[in-house]
Amino acid sequence: MKYRHYKGGIYEIVCEAKLEADPTIAMMVYKSEEGIIWTRPKTAFFEQVQYQGQSVPRFAAIA
Repeated sequence: MKYRHYKGGIYEIVCEAKLEADPTIAMMVYKSEEGIIWTRPKTAFFEQVQYQGQSVPRFAAIA
């Protein structure tokens, strides 16, 4: 599934993983259109952020 970052980039989720140091923390592994692999805690990936005075999703699913 593809997602748009609130600042405009398009990313595709590769998989969900567990953090080795603390397996209770779910991590999202995702890839940019340029092929760069990123990871971020699942809670941060799906959280709301403040942007230009509004609360928006950090990543919004693209239909």
